[in-house]
Amino acid sequence: MSFNPLEHRGIPLDRQVRNWSELDVRPVDPDTTDPYTKCRIITMNGIEVEAVLFSHQLSRFCPDMDVKRKLAEVRYVEQQQQKAVNWLLPGQASVLETTISYEQVAVDLTAWIARMEPDPYLRQAYEFGVLEDFDHLYRYSNLYEMIEHRRAEKILGGLTEVMPGRPALVEHRHPADNVRDPYDRNTAEFVSKLHALTLVASEQQTMNFYMNTGPLYMEPIARQLYQEIAMIEEEHVTHYGSLIDPGETWWERLVNHEYNECYLYHSFMETETDPRVKALWELHLDMELAHLHIACDLMRQYDGRDPESVVALEMPKPVTFEPNKDYLRHLLATQVDLTTIGAGYVQEAHERFERMQDAVMGGRKPPSERVIDEHREEFGGEYRDLTEGPHPVEELREPIPL
Repeated sequence: MSFNPLEHRGIPLDRQVRNWSELDVRPVDPDTTDPYTKCRIITMNGIEVEAVLFSHQLSRFCPDMDVKRKLAEVRYVEQQQQKAVNWLLPGQASVLETTISYEQVAVDLTAWIARMEPDPYLRQAYEFGVLEDFDHLYRYSNLYEMIEHRRAEKILGGLTEVMPGRPALVEHRHPADNVRDPYDRNTAEFVSKLHALTLVASEQQTMNFYMNTGPLYMEPIARQLYQEIAMIEEEHVTHYGSLIDPGETWWERLVNHEYNECYLYHSFMETETDPRVKALWELHLDMELAHLHIACDLMRQYDGRDPESVVALEMPKPVTFEPNKDYLRHLLATQVDLTTIGAGYVQEAHERFERMQDAVMGGRKPPSERVIDEHREEFGGEYRDLTEGPHPVEELREPIPL
């Protein structure tokens, strides 16, 4: 059924503030909850964090005090939404268990968006990035078994495979080679803008999560692995963020943010399997519809444009968490050896890439390789999910020499 968010006013803003008892949501059960429910929670947390950060940036550059006050009012509700969403995560889950769910989000959300992306250049950017997140899931799964002596499949529910992707060792590129060409805001399909914004928010949240939780571990290899992968997540935020046309006005960006929140809450409301969580998605959608109309009014007033000329009048196909095993195996078999140069992609290691590798490695293996070595020493082999047959790139079974 088609859904045009501009036709629905939602809950008026002055009725959206909730008290503490309403925000004190009961967390999901880490043992019985659908892994993709946790993925939707993590995704929406990242989306709400991005909405708040963007609102702060807009407010700092906006001289109009009335607009600043309106943004602050909406932002307060966005903060409440973020708290209600993120506090659904179970307190008894360890940081590593939550990390594995974060990487499941990165793998299956990025893979789905890549499959749905109509623009070939943008699709290539997403296919490139997902192979690196796929590898991060593999590295953290090895660490999880070493530290907590548990298997990642229990968290992943068998929905996402655990095997090497593009090795983290070769993910350390010169910063200039992480900057992509942006889409053209005048010709890009609106769904492409939503895809880019969604992945920027998701990778930004993952980057921040690793930046803040990594030093909480005592084990040296854990601290080091989080440090390394957090640096790669910075590359990903640059990679996806540069895809957004910098020519979009502040008001256009505000409308895109609010529309994207409506789109994702509507998508997850349509696909959620947990009735209690689904009710929260529905409530937040009703709130975001009002936020979208406020953004549209600001765009009309300060940009002199009709939002209907910018956004889609019918929401795209709902964003869906689902297994992407065959698709990822195809990418592994065809794109695992890619790196970047300028705004494009090459198979050969070039001089700037090699200089960066020398500078970062310092003559020794990075934590992402040492965690595999330590796992082999402790368990006699590396962590691998063998339920789906042999790895499509067999040479990745061997340790990477320096």
